[in-house]
Amino acid sequence: MQEPSNIANNVTIRKLSEMLGQGSKTAMVALFNRLGESQKPEGERICYDPYAVYFINKEFLDWVTHNPDKVIALRDENERLNPGFGNSIIARVRYFDDFTQRSLERGIEQLVILGAGYDSRAYRIEGLKRIRTFEVDHPSTQDIKIMKIKDLFGTMPDGVAYVSADLAEDDLFQKLIGKGYDPSKKTLFLMEGLIYYIPPAAVERMLSSIVKNSAKGSAILFDYLSRSVVDGSTHLEAGRNLQKGMAKSGEPFRFGIDDGMVEEFLSNRGFSQIANVTGQEYKEAYFQGKNKDRAVSELLSFAHAVIE
Repeated sequence: MQEPSNIANNVTIRKLSEMLGQGSKTAMVALFNRLGESQKPEGERICYDPYAVYFINKEFLDWVTHNPDKVIALRDENERLNPGFGNSIIARVRYFDDFTQRSLERGIEQLVILGAGYDSRAYRIEGLKRIRTFEVDHPSTQDIKIMKIKDLFGTMPDGVAYVSADLAEDDLFQKLIGKGYDPSKKTLFLMEGLIYYIPPAAVERMLSSIVKNSAKGSAILFDYLSRSVVDGSTHLEAGRNLQKGMAKSGEPFRFGIDDGMVEEFLSNRGFSQIANVTGQEYKEAYFQGKNKDRAVSELLSFAHAVIE
């Protein structure tokens, strides 16, 4: 029988939807992916998050422990419907970790994690303790996160501000400034697994606010889906499967960027030094050696840009 930590990344949105009553289900999916990858040997794993296990939903972990055959069946179903998507989530974690580390070396003074979910970068990436980190998320998810942080560390960590906000409705920077955010400091904004769940008008408002309230040299990093995947018009079966699955989960996609248009999209909104990272590019970067045969999804891309 496989250990639960080694099969944790083989779950599906559907099963999580059935068992998780509070907080973001997609945040829990990302967490299970990190946990499963983190339990692999050091020379094999793509990313490493030693804190993932502490945020796991106990009910679901118990189900995983006692139903290994069902977990395997769910894994196979998920891979059939969405080939390589779990590996793309793992690559996303690694890419965002690496980018954060490089940004620290280049002198960022603040980190803002939008839609933080169960992100643990503030506690595990060397160097982040010397700057201020702001974790922004919906109160329903953040309340759970704060409770688990208190249980894990015994107290709330220094240097981390928890900002409760509905990114689709609230004034983001009013909330941030109220927690000590300084618009004059060079800042990195991470949006991992976020923008495709936010209405287009809210995405526009968020990006505009970042440009207006950030120092020169500040940067953004996010992952995104094409508009055709978000609205279900894609010719790719995996894209249609993904879109339908998320709609059934109760956390449907809302925002996408037209294929090949991310550079124009960001430049029109005040960003420069724009880079687009495709599935093939992050596969070549991370899936080598023992991992060379692991497929990734062409649906998920990453983009980063700078505020001049």
